[in-house]
Amino acid sequence: MAPIPRILIVEDDDIICNLITTMLERRGYSVVGKISSGEEAIVRAAELEPDLVLMDISLAGQMDGVAAARYIFQLFQFPIVFLTALADDKLTERAKHSQPLGYILKPFTDKDLSTNVEMALYNHSIRKKYLDAYPVGEPKKLMAILDTILVMDTKGRIIFYNPYTVRFLDLPENQILMHHWRELMMIVNDQTGEEVPDPVPEVVKQMLVVSYEFNTAVVTKSGKSRKVGVTIRPVKDDNHELIGVFMHIKEKTLDQIKMAASKKV
Repeated sequence: MAPIPRILIVEDDDIICNLITTMLERRGYSVVGKISSGEEAIVRAAELEPDLVLMDISLAGQMDGVAAARYIFQLFQFPIVFLTALADDKLTERAKHSQPLGYILKPFTDKDLSTNVEMALYNHSIRKKYLDAYPVGEPKKLMAILDTILVMDTKGRIIFYNPYTVRFLDLPENQILMHHWRELMMIVNDQTGEEVPDPVPEVVKQMLVVSYEFNTAVVTKSGKSRKVGVTIRPVKDDNHELIGVFMHIKEKTLDQIKMAASKKV
């Protein structure tokens, strides 16, 4: 028996969201989540791993559905079907970057919805065989790894974090998403205590990888300091256009710290 398709709904109108849920469940689909903002949808998509994301284009919050859909598809390769009451050329052009498999205009019927969902699921089952590797790693591994993983937009604002990040920063989730990473922590030289200049502008401008492996610590907003290795690199979409910046913070083990200290003696 084939597994029941799992659908994530991103819609800020509760009435429409509940209507879509009813329509989908009546057709035998499973609604795994209902999200009202674009920025939250990116993190929850990686967490829930839906078979399809139904994304409203016009959303409340700091990120609209078009931007969120681009990140969700380009980072994690979850297929997108857009829901919208608008159909102008500019939105359509922007929407292409998420390679949507459907575009449903409101108001829609039960048949409109079910047909688009069914075709999108089928077409993605064919398409995913030809997709490139995940640009920041498989969602399941990102969510499980005991390192801090961040994806930022090109301005340095956090658009994705994994669960370990919350523990590392010791901050509630609503103080992480869409905040500039330097509001939450700073990278310092642990020998001099001097703050390292923000590497994100250089990564964006030069499209290069920046690494800090020696004499490096991260000091969080709460004042905790940890010896770490940090790697920052550009994230590109399938057209090789820059869409964000990836940061991987790996805490040093006690053995690594002792080994580094012995080399200084």
